[in-house]
Amino acid sequence: LTDSITCVCVRAPQLRGSGCLFTGDFSYVGIDAILEQMRRKAMKQGFELNIMVVGQSGLGKSTLMNTLFKSKVSRKSLVSTPEERIPQTIEIKSISHDIEEKGVRMKLTVIDTPGFGDQINNENCWQPIMKFINDQYEQYLQEEINIDRKKRIPDSRVHCCIYFIPPTGHCLRPLDVEFMRRLSKVVNIVPVIAKADTLTLEERDSFKQTIREELRANGIDVYPQKEFDEDADDRMINEKIREMIPFAVVGSDQEYQVNGKRLLGRKTKWGTIEVENIAHCEFAYLRDLLIRTHMQNIKDITSSIHYEVYRVRRLNETNGQPNGQPPNTLADPKPQQANGLAAQHQVLTHEM
Repeated sequence: LTDSITCVCVRAPQLRGSGCLFTGDFSYVGIDAILEQMRRKAMKQGFELNIMVVGQSGLGKSTLMNTLFKSKVSRKSLVSTPEERIPQTIEIKSISHDIEEKGVRMKLTVIDTPGFGDQINNENCWQPIMKFINDQYEQYLQEEINIDRKKRIPDSRVHCCIYFIPPTGHCLRPLDVEFMRRLSKVVNIVPVIAKADTLTLEERDSFKQTIREELRANGIDVYPQKEFDEDADDRMINEKIREMIPFAVVGSDQEYQVNGKRLLGRKTKWGTIEVENIAHCEFAYLRDLLIRTHMQNIKDITSSIHYEVYRVRRLNETNGQPNGQPPNTLADPKPQQANGLAAQHQVLTHEM
């Protein structure tokens, strides 16, 4: 090894500018090492994921979140009383957890919305949820535009909203349509049919087809959106996912003995419904989408699309209002640049 290093030191001046290339081991530049550098840095920093769950009480939101992460991560898991009163208005509650698996650390925040759809009059019940999502964008924007901003801005933006549809087997309720139509413009929405084991396979397939038709008829784009397919491979993978949406899921944090194995499931008189068995439900597909295959893409779309739309709108509002925030609190782009970007995002939002 010492001889090799000496050889490089002597020969390097002769090769400089001569157009010659190293041969053998000296031809290796090491560009591929960037992947390992990025991996080490990401492992040190850890990851953040913020998931919102929305749906009526009793649809298994807390159980599904516990099943997804195989931990007690839901809000109800931390409640000591066996029963909770139904809130009179929508209450947004966030619970954060530090999860580690095989050396990978992730800060998971589960945002629950107790009270949604539980009242006699549910008019405008999506407004507190919309406000909460926008408040997180505003909080991130204010951190971003500070003169002395943090080296790493805490990300409280909602990356994904899992919307629970009751397993009626008929069609979407007006509340479901209105919520997803409005919220799909500001957050990634993944609809699921809750407690899908209450439907027969024929009822499930018919219900899923009806929901997909209603989503198209109402111009609701749920994740993964067609506009953001980056290449042919992504398009092919995402098309298969879109054909399965909404996912028919079953959640359970109870283990049972099945054929000599301990499996998560729901025990019935006729047998055990295995949560992770794709022949029984589509929980495994939902987990793969949220965690194993599309987590980073979900976060990227939140940052580059949904947050960017909000950021541009806020900057344009500040530019257009003389009594708005002081000029030095916002790093305003040139008006023509901001207006052009806003126009692009208005078109994008219209298409969504």
